[in-house]
Amino acid sequence: MIRSHVLICGGTGCTSSGSLKIQDEFVKALEANGLTDEVKIVMTGCFGLCALGPVVIIHPEGTFYSRVTPEDVGEIVSEHLLKGRVVERLVYADTGDEAEAEAIANVSLSDTAFYKTQKRVVLRNCGVIDPEDINEYIAMDGYQALGKVLTEMTPDEVIQVVLDSGLRGRGGGGFPTGRKWALTAPNKAPQKYVVCNADEGDPGAFMDRSVLEGDPHCIIEAMTIAGYAIGATKGYVYVRAEYPIAVKRLQIAIDQAKELGLLGKNIFDSGIDFDLEIRLGAGAFVCGEETALMTSIEGNRGEPRPRPPYPAVKGLYDSPTVENNVETFANIPQIILNGADWFASMGTEKSKGTKVFALGGKIEHTGLVEIPMGTTVRDIVYDIGGGIPGGKKFKAAQTGGPSGGCIPARLIDTPVDYDNLTAIGCMMGSGGLIVMDEDTCMVDMAKFFLEFTVDESCGKCTPCRIGTKRLLEMLEQIVNGNGTLELIDEMEKLCYYIKENALCGLGQTAPNPVLSTLNFFRDEYIAHVVDKKCPAGVCQALTSYVVVADKCKGCTACARVCPVGAISGKVKEAHVIDTTKCIKCGACMEKCKFGAIIKE
Repeated sequence: MIRSHVLICGGTGCTSSGSLKIQDEFVKALEANGLTDEVKIVMTGCFGLCALGPVVIIHPEGTFYSRVTPEDVGEIVSEHLLKGRVVERLVYADTGDEAEAEAIANVSLSDTAFYKTQKRVVLRNCGVIDPEDINEYIAMDGYQALGKVLTEMTPDEVIQVVLDSGLRGRGGGGFPTGRKWALTAPNKAPQKYVVCNADEGDPGAFMDRSVLEGDPHCIIEAMTIAGYAIGATKGYVYVRAEYPIAVKRLQIAIDQAKELGLLGKNIFDSGIDFDLEIRLGAGAFVCGEETALMTSIEGNRGEPRPRPPYPAVKGLYDSPTVENNVETFANIPQIILNGADWFASMGTEKSKGTKVFALGGKIEHTGLVEIPMGTTVRDIVYDIGGGIPGGKKFKAAQTGGPSGGCIPARLIDTPVDYDNLTAIGCMMGSGGLIVMDEDTCMVDMAKFFLEFTVDESCGKCTPCRIGTKRLLEMLEQIVNGNGTLELIDEMEKLCYYIKENALCGLGQTAPNPVLSTLNFFRDEYIAHVVDKKCPAGVCQALTSYVVVADKCKGCTACARVCPVGAISGKVKEAHVIDTTKCIKCGACMEKCKFGAIIKE
């Protein structure tokens, strides 16, 4: 009889940190201690606290072990699983105080700072079930929503529930999901399609990947419900090939659902058919745009199409098509089971439900969070994220990736929802949230995102293909110390030209990081072009390394590490850096133990 379950995070983050080795060590240790029949090992999806991985949770106690190594496994088995004694040094504690570890080991994770303000709807099964076992999904009410839809509801009733819920597309556009379905359903055609966008190309974003890795059956169930609602019998999940764990688990889930008659022909003996296939993307960012994605599924180069006609009328293979992203679909089964009012009770007036964010950058607790719409940036950064490392000041948060904008410190109390972010010149995007501290150069940050956009432009339209390249060249002039005030004005005009004339949404939003930083941090641009200084000390061409004479001990460590011999001085006397020779590598500053070298 199984008395304990060992849940090991099998998401990409913890897998890359060695969770598969930890699984192997648990298997060996359980066998060595005769516990194989009493303890079950489960590889789950992402728990969320990626910064603490690899993560192991032991039930029924709910003890959360963090940063576990293969060498720790033997102790966990012999002490916790054999003798019932918690290994306190490995227990996650909010305060980092090991004295509190034993108490926290007996507290639900929902009571900890990282989890207590979250509301897990999309992520409800991630880190809880074995994603490769359909029976565990069914045990969590899986496929009940599909059964209810096919046996108790008409297609119009399904669409009305989704409309009443207020669910909006989580891929970035925020278009009402029920309305998209309603526009597609009446269009007659021999074949209709349901497409799931799992391409997820934003830097720092991994929400959709984590859902597919941790709860793939909810996407299958949701897409089948969508197929019934609009009259489609065929679906495609377009997922990037760089997500091998997600692809593997999704295929296992599809095979299991077909074997149990939950996918394919005559589902629930209802006479309804719906089949599903995976299509692998090659990593083109533009294929996150729905028409480019459909073009890629058709076997053509992924390029956007002019709209109208919209996919609801002429989408995949010129047939009526509904396309939603992973997170949008993941809400559907819960909306059907719990009702539209339940979902609409969360969030704000115009942004219902929850939103999943991949929290990264200069933040203590990087990871995956799901919060009710309307939660403030401050709550996300400090209450959930644990604040900025090293006591640094919060400077900004970038939402929406290359298509988004930054939220400055003075607007940190902005509620996160579609309308509030749009009002300050930002956008929700798919859910990447990158935190920046006082050491971040906002001009350099805009340049980083624009470099990504230039590389990923499909080249179909001139405003994006050439316009973004010209923007990048202007930013490079500024960070290299060759910018002017007139150049800033020209750059701003070009941004608006691209927004107004690019073919697709990705091209139209490409200038957003530049416009947003110009709006909130124009003083940094001016410092770059007028003072020829980078206030954050990031842009090398505008940065100089200087020895502070009264701090220098004359230890010669800096001179010995300088690769170009730019530092001179006698032993026990203040040294000097020759700025004409200095290549600004920063090696001297890193080597100095006395803080005698600064950037200015």
